[in-house]
Amino acid sequence: MVQMEIYEGFEKWLDILLEQNDMPEDTRAFNFNIYEDHSDETGETLFTLQLIASDRFDPDDESGEWACYEVWSSEEDLFALDFSDEENVDEKRVVTVYTELCSEYLESGKYKNILLGAEGIGIGFVDGELNILYKPEN
Repeated sequence: MVQMEIYEGFEKWLDILLEQNDMPEDTRAFNFNIYEDHSDETGETLFTLQLIASDRFDPDDESGEWACYEVWSSEEDLFALDFSDEENVDEKRVVTVYTELCSEYLESGKYKNILLGAEGIGIGFVDGELNILYKPEN
């Protein structure tokens, strides 16, 4: 279940990215890259999300090689979640939370059609496997 306060922050971040940036014409897919980071202020571990557009897509490539071919990136404009109030947070938990946020946006987000116009949408840690969030039905 998506916490509304967290989702609203995520939705605002994604709305601004999609409203203020024209995606390149050769965009075929989007990926939500997850990074493990540390807060400069508290030293706590943060998990951040970056949106990229790619000119390639291969739904059968679990390594996510296609997502390495960026034609656009939110670069350092990242969405961050702090899991410090949870014990023993692992990558699976982080991917699950971010997947829920992204899935909610793909259902009801203001600019969901920009994302859904692609051949596919993935999510995953930059050094790990990707999960496919969306690909059109044939």
